[in-house]
Amino acid sequence: MEKTLVICKPDAVQRGIVGEIITRFEKVGLKIVGVKMLQPDTAHYYHHYETISKMATRRGQKALDVTLKMLEAGPVIAMVLEGVEAIEQVRKMTGTTEPKSALPGTIRGDYAHVSFMHADNLQLGISNIIHASGDAVEAKQEIAHWFKEDELFSYSTTHDEFTQPKK
Repeated sequence: MEKTLVICKPDAVQRGIVGEIITRFEKVGLKIVGVKMLQPDTAHYYHHYETISKMATRRGQKALDVTLKMLEAGPVIAMVLEGVEAIEQVRKMTGTTEPKSALPGTIRGDYAHVSFMHADNLQLGISNIIHASGDAVEAKQEIAHWFKEDELFSYSTTHDEFTQPKK
């Protein structure tokens, strides 16, 4: 089974839609193996968004700076989801990074609508509800950054009957 990191950003927490987001993941059979609320400092976010995912390298230092400021606006819900091809499944459900371009039915498409241009004009981080690991390497590094080993759990669900070999 594959694991991935999902972060419900401050805009999701402040709007009270975290439960709906979690429900979507559970309904497709993804299992929550770790979850917590926290309010990380700038260094924690910097490690996540630049050391691991190279945001400044990809989008520029200004984009990283406004993202860090936006993330510090309040607490987040971090979770580790597990399931068959969990990374790809979560990315598909999350939708594209720019909410304006995200398709209806995706989390960003249903709960956000801001464009990069609008956020850039106001020098704001893009309020796009959620973070999802981009690939297996990133997921492994992000999970280790956000969770200690003893904060992740193993248990059975009814979905396991259909996705795991019979004993």
